Amino acid sequence: MAFLNISNVWMRYGEQVVLERINLQVDEGQFCTLVGASGCGKSTFLRLLLGQERPSKGSITLAGQPLAAEPDASRGIVFQKYSVLPHLTVLDNVALALELPRSRWLGRLLGQAKAQAREEARAMLDKVGLAPSLHKYPHQLSGGMQQRLAIAQALMGKPRILLLDEPFGALDPGIRKDMHHLLQDLWQQNRLTVFMVTHDLHEGFHLGTRLLVFDKVRVDPHAPQAYGAAITYDIPLNQDRTAAVRSLDRALDGVRERQQQQQQQLTTETTGAST
Repeated sequence: MAFLNISNVWMRYGEQVVLERINLQVDEGQFCTLVGASGCGKSTFLRLLLGQERPSKGSITLAGQPLAAEPDASRGIVFQKYSVLPHLTVLDNVALALELPRSRWLGRLLGQAKAQAREEARAMLDKVGLAPSLHKYPHQLSGGMQQRLAIAQALMGKPRILLLDEPFGALDPGIRKDMHHLLQDLWQQNRLTVFMVTHDLHEGFHLGTRLLVFDKVRVDPHAPQAYGAAITYDIPLNQDRTAAVRSLDRALDGVRERQQQQQQQLTTETTGAST
């Protein structure tokens, strides 16, 4: 069974059909890049995956279960416009991603719990290259650093799916290349399933293991809103990268299995010695 299954999904706003006949099966760990003309429903598709919106028709399942009707920790998102709080430091912005879900009533943690959240935030910021900037405010960061901060926020909840809506569109080419390397590293280290919208075809072909092209295949000049976009091309990419990720997955699964066996053996020996 596919990790993410999208079956005959349509999205309509009143009389306007935005998406139609979307059918897609995605295995865990795939990196899907989404391309297509402006206004063809790519961002709407991401909002459906996030749970911000519900399809007008059809179904979406995640790991065999209906997708949650609202955003949750299983899905993280990064927008082109940086979604950080300007009055909080870099460290506080990232720690907040843990404080809010762990303390729903107060919206903040206290004592040892707060210290633990900040320690986890420091570790994530080190991973994205922001360790020297813990106590800076967002306005003191460059565009690339602010996007690193947004990615760190999105990953704090340990999502299984990472959604990216043109995250690098406003960055200079050199900084964008650095962000590509960072994203590739985080994708492999965290075994994420990624959906990324981009208007840069080179970026789409270079980063992904699968390229999804959105386009309108049916057009009625007398009723321009009657038909929506569909996935017209589904192109596998970078199969060597896909194979490497799968090999890493198998290796990690093997390590976990050996650790479980060793733990079971230790437990059995301990039980036998105590009797």
